[in-house]
Amino acid sequence: MSSNKPQKKKLASFGYVFQDIIWPRKWLLLLGLVLIIINRLAGLVLPGSTKYLIDNVINEGNMELLYIILLAVGIAVTVQATTSFFLTKLLSVEAQHLIAQLRARVQQQVIHLPVKFFDNHKSGELVSRIMRDVEGVRNLVGTGLVQLFGGILTSIVALIILLRINAEMTLYAIIPMIIFAVISLKAFSYIRPIFRKRSVINAEVTGRLTESLGGIRVIKGFHAEPQEVDVFHDGVMRLFNNVKKSLTSTSLVTSSATLLLGIASITIMGVGGHKIVAGEMTVGDFFAFTLYLGFMVAPIVQMSNIGSQITEALAGLDRTEEILNLSREDDSVHRDRLLGKITGHIEFREVSFAYQEDKEVIHNISFTAPAGSITALVGSSGSGKTTIAGLAASYLDPGKGTITVDGIDLSTVTLESYRKQLGVVLQDDFLFEGSIRENILFPRPDASEEHLNQAVEAAYVSEFAHRFENGLDTLIGERGVKLSGGQRQRIAIARAILADPRVLILDEATSSLDTESESYIQQSLSSLMEGRTTFVIAHRLSTIRQAHQILVIEKGQIAERGTHEELLTKQGRYHQLYTYQSRI
Repeated sequence: MSSNKPQKKKLASFGYVFQDIIWPRKWLLLLGLVLIIINRLAGLVLPGSTKYLIDNVINEGNMELLYIILLAVGIAVTVQATTSFFLTKLLSVEAQHLIAQLRARVQQQVIHLPVKFFDNHKSGELVSRIMRDVEGVRNLVGTGLVQLFGGILTSIVALIILLRINAEMTLYAIIPMIIFAVISLKAFSYIRPIFRKRSVINAEVTGRLTESLGGIRVIKGFHAEPQEVDVFHDGVMRLFNNVKKSLTSTSLVTSSATLLLGIASITIMGVGGHKIVAGEMTVGDFFAFTLYLGFMVAPIVQMSNIGSQITEALAGLDRTEEILNLSREDDSVHRDRLLGKITGHIEFREVSFAYQEDKEVIHNISFTAPAGSITALVGSSGSGKTTIAGLAASYLDPGKGTITVDGIDLSTVTLESYRKQLGVVLQDDFLFEGSIRENILFPRPDASEEHLNQAVEAAYVSEFAHRFENGLDTLIGERGVKLSGGQRQRIAIARAILADPRVLILDEATSSLDTESESYIQQSLSSLMEGRTTFVIAHRLSTIRQAHQILVIEKGQIAERGTHEELLTKQGRYHQLYTYQSRI
């Protein structure tokens, strides 16, 4: 488990956003920028033509100029519509493509993280981080970022034109804009942590919802529906309060814009009206000024909305980069040795392990599991049996000591080269939604029908599969919910048989079986374990009599070791456990 100390949250760096998001799409974004420039310049034709329409066409009756103005405006509108279409088509599609790529990249990263990472994070939370956190990037690569630059450009061009029409009136208009910009910057710096917190709450709520739906039988069995309803309601209300905060901040920006723009408009009306009466400005100039002012102000107001979207995108990227910066379990520079085919001779030398710092659960364990031997781990719950098996499977790395396979330090070999020779059957083994066939073929999708049938027969899957109308192609539901515990366990064993591993981990592999199924499986397990280095974890001691050595684990240490007969003769802890179970 990780430390409970709070960690400082790292914000998505400019370098990450630029190098990983912006730069690879520089030409597409440049094209988008060109299109937005053309679009915004075409949009300036209409307000510019207003001056000539009023001063020259209406006041002077110049009909020839009217047709020129109509043609120019028509062309400008057509250009605007065309560029808007291509902007959406190019950038919005690429934004969705980027979202798909990022989701795949984050999922690839997550699935390669150490097992202890998953022990500390809910699956629903991780689903949320993979699927939701990256969605905001559409506002960076999509039209959002380009519109931001386009809005800045439009405002600058409009400002230049306004200064040429009347510098004094322009100054009156700029002052409220500066105040608005300061308010916006302050607001966005406040909003970003809120958006980040929203992602966290979303992940928590999604995680709990996923758990409750997966455990619906337990919920109904204990009539815990009201409790789960309350828990989910509390979660969505926390999400609502977070959204309320962001809406309040955003509305402050919008309301400030409305107020300041209103003040600017009143000022312009007063000063402009005075100048028209005094003959210092024509009516056409005033109308053109007003329209150009709108073209300068509208992008600024729009930028406040785009700014919120980009802030949300960056908050999501904060969490995405946080995931991508985590060390994979195979990232160690020391893991560079490729294993060939192993015999499976495994040795623990003074191995200690702690899930939390200074809280060891395994203390200086030493033993040898010769190639092809069966090592049974027994002991009370919480004694450390599963941790030892996890170390042997390389799910965990020892804090102290060394684990070797065929004399090679396991911490120096690539995980792929070791785990492709490893098979695991767990107490609550996971089955994927799909058919019986697909689940057995999981470790070797390209296995032949002959090898598949051999595994099916060896694990006695055929004993129940033939009862179903579709046989091996029967759909088993989520986590195999349509099957009994014994049937699920036999599928898991068939999967391990098909994998043909050199090292085998059996964690309570027969715990879910009834007496009849267990008798079937004991025979298939004998065949499966033959010639393979096997670690068996079992509370039912009757299942491990054939073990070459039995290690009795108590409080993270080996209390006793020997064969079944040797340990019974010693009349120690193993004898107590065996005698107790024999009475039950």
